[in-house]
Amino acid sequence: MLDHPISSDNQSHKKPKNNLPARNPIRAFFYKTFQLFIILLLQFFVLRFIFSTPSKSALLLSNRNLPETISLPLPSPPPPLAEVIISSEKSKTGFDPVHRKNGGVSSKKLVGKCQHGMVYVYELPAMFNQELLDNCGDLDPWHSRCNAVSNRGLGPRAAGLSGVPENLIPSWYWTDMFAGEVIYHARIMDHACRTTVPELATAFYIPFYAAVAVGKYLFTSYTAKERDTLCEALLRWVSDQPPWRRSNGSDHFIMLGRMTWDFRRSKEEDWGSSFVNMPLMERVLKLSVERHPWDPREIGVPYPTGFHPKAKSEVDQWRNYVNTHKRTSLFTFVGGKRKIKGDFRGILLSHCQNESDTCRVVDCSGTRCYDGTSEILEAFLASDFCLQPRGDAYTRRSTFDCMLAGSIPVFFWRRSIDRQYELFLGDEPDKFSVFIDRKDVRNGTSIRKVLESYSRREVREMREKVISLIPKFVYSVKGSDEVKDAFDFAIDGVLKKIKEQKGKKSGKVIRKSKLI
Repeated sequence: MLDHPISSDNQSHKKPKNNLPARNPIRAFFYKTFQLFIILLLQFFVLRFIFSTPSKSALLLSNRNLPETISLPLPSPPPPLAEVIISSEKSKTGFDPVHRKNGGVSSKKLVGKCQHGMVYVYELPAMFNQELLDNCGDLDPWHSRCNAVSNRGLGPRAAGLSGVPENLIPSWYWTDMFAGEVIYHARIMDHACRTTVPELATAFYIPFYAAVAVGKYLFTSYTAKERDTLCEALLRWVSDQPPWRRSNGSDHFIMLGRMTWDFRRSKEEDWGSSFVNMPLMERVLKLSVERHPWDPREIGVPYPTGFHPKAKSEVDQWRNYVNTHKRTSLFTFVGGKRKIKGDFRGILLSHCQNESDTCRVVDCSGTRCYDGTSEILEAFLASDFCLQPRGDAYTRRSTFDCMLAGSIPVFFWRRSIDRQYELFLGDEPDKFSVFIDRKDVRNGTSIRKVLESYSRREVREMREKVISLIPKFVYSVKGSDEVKDAFDFAIDGVLKKIKEQKGKKSGKVIRKSKLI
């Protein structure tokens, strides 16, 4: 029995191993917690190193297929780089970033075509374009607009048209003067320099049918808020897109199918929409059938005519046709008088009727010419000159109908031609037109005597100049590798302007960095 106590006592004097925590549970708890914290801290740093290293490697691998200069600020890639980028993008994604219905364009052709860069087209919610066309019967309080916006904006074919070579009749349409937005949208979707990759774009196109949207509210008693609702919604949507946020809209552009004045309302009670005057539109480049002559962010583009050639051969045939066409009248006037005091159109109509042996009249009072008529084309084809007074605005679609027929336009307001279409017609209107001050006409100046003062040589030279401009102001059915049309010149002008603008900004940054 003594053995047990002795044995117990002896064991109690031995130094126990790791039994300190057992004697103090609180200290054991803190000890284990500290161990766990050290282990977790070590794991955190190890895992962070493991995961961060592959990310950098993956980034390098992802850039191996891109040219070294891709990180440089390139508003528009120079041709060799554009070719490499597109080839790389196609190999990575499986689709051609330059998208056309015919399967794209070869990179070699792209290098020459897209020297000013490429265009990205926003896919807007349908309410801003397609739904407007779907509801075309409600766009005008008096007439259906369905014909006007049909056929990609070209309108119905001009059945029964006379005065045109038979083989060219299929290229003529009853095109509405305000259908430009639909035409531009359809054309740009097939454009050689359209890209589906925003990072490759120099410019961003907003395919909003502003003229279609606003037009239905212009001639009735809608409020200013109603006229602006869709425009405001569009700007809210587009200003939330990443490309817009990067540039604040300065590399974006839009086509306005109506005169700029329809979008420049400054007061609630004034005419039209305030779309162009909205703050978010300040930096956006605008294409308009009549531009504000002192707005550097606006480009005047031709009104669409009824001739939409399918090939260069049709353009050449038409130019030869109008050049050799027999002209039996000195001048013509196509238009109608209005029920306003001192209406200048009424003065011209009377003037022309009094000079019936030298002037041909097409009276378009009311809605006689609303849907198109062969009589207009025949009058222009048969006349040396055509009278072009201002209409609702300073410019008229009739100016381009007149020039298309090889007739020389006669203007009575400088602003009807000056600083309007320089990208297409040049900056010397005296070479293809005549100016007679409207005040002189009101004071009795004879239009006939002024026009008869031009020699046959001078008339021939002006007509030749007019005919040489035809390819630059007609809109083809689709793009052609053979010849540029008005749409091509417009897009080239936009891309060049935006590219130069980005280049200037890059230059300023470079100069500043050198000073630092």
